[in-house]
Amino acid sequence: MNSSTTLSRRSFLIGSAGLAGLSLAGCATTAQQPIEPTISDYYLQMYGPRPDEQFPVPAVDLRAMNPNYWRTVVPDPTGERPGTIVVNTAQRYLYLVGDDGTAMRYGVGIGREGFAWSGRAEIAAKKKWPTWTPPAEMIARQPEIEPYRNGMPPSLENPLGARAMYIYQDGRDTLYRLHGTSDPRSIGMAVSSGCVRLINQDVIDLYQRVPTGTPVVVV
Repeated sequence: MNSSTTLSRRSFLIGSAGLAGLSLAGCATTAQQPIEPTISDYYLQMYGPRPDEQFPVPAVDLRAMNPNYWRTVVPDPTGERPGTIVVNTAQRYLYLVGDDGTAMRYGVGIGREGFAWSGRAEIAAKKKWPTWTPPAEMIARQPEIEPYRNGMPPSLENPLGARAMYIYQDGRDTLYRLHGTSDPRSIGMAVSSGCVRLINQDVIDLYQRVPTGTPVVVV
């Protein structure tokens, strides 16, 4: 092998090593500076702050909420009549059936295993910034909430959030609610004691769309 061949081979190896180094450096740079997904202004506004509320509601950190659970209009998958609320606990979705073959879909958190409820009922009452009064059975399970036996005043910390819709079946209170929450990480999870929770911005939107007497189907 002559000297020129040896020199060319050495130059190739050095060049290859340099390219490999640049490639690795590029990977390292990407790993250190992950690109945040872009969130459209449409959703930033939808889940933005609500300063005019009795207790000003902060913007939702959408990075903490699965985009699949952001409010959106979809073809109606329920087959129920317009104006019906349908909660699909397996999918973690609440649908408000429209009159044009579509439904407004909201992401929800549902009851933990053992506390879930299903059936047909209706919204018998609605309240803005409700008082939370835990039932005696819940207090027995969680003695730390005893101070709220006679009710917890409304606030951002109140478990019912900005709105509550009270579910009755055959004229009797089921003790289950559609209500708000400030915790975006709980949407899509089985976390409550049977109630269906929506992020506060979504429960405010739903509240203004449905009157008392609205049928509710939980499946």
